[in-house]
Amino acid sequence: MASKFDAEKAENLGDIEMQFAVKAVTQAETYWGLLEKIPGSKLKLTKFDDDIFEQLLIDFPEFKDPSNVVEVQEEEMKSKEGKEKWRAFCEKFNEIEDYNFGTLLRTKCTDEYTQHGTIFVVRIQFYAFEIARNRYGLNDWVSKK
Repeated sequence: MASKFDAEKAENLGDIEMQFAVKAVTQAETYWGLLEKIPGSKLKLTKFDDDIFEQLLIDFPEFKDPSNVVEVQEEEMKSKEGKEKWRAFCEKFNEIEDYNFGTLLRTKCTDEYTQHGTIFVVRIQFYAFEIARNRYGLNDWVSKK
């Protein structure tokens, strides 16, 4: 009989972590490449974009103001309260493939991806912020450079 997996006692395997990091960087490079070619306001990231955006505004009404998605407030997002709110939001989209896989999010939509200007989030959080930024036209500057 197989033993139950205990995440608290699991080892961090360097090779696996490296594969996740490579995948996250590849995803960021792909997304940036799209933004360079197509204004964000014309991009559709998933077939669930409308649902994600609508739910974001319900669960986080502060994001109805475009200025509140310009910069990610990492401390708020990763606080105890923030984690609980985001966890509830994320679980509403568990039908989206890889919704909870780690990916990179720019902390400011006014900047490119940089070592100090990105944070690690789950994919549905990336979608939520980037769909909002795109809907508000905040990423359109990238294609105009």
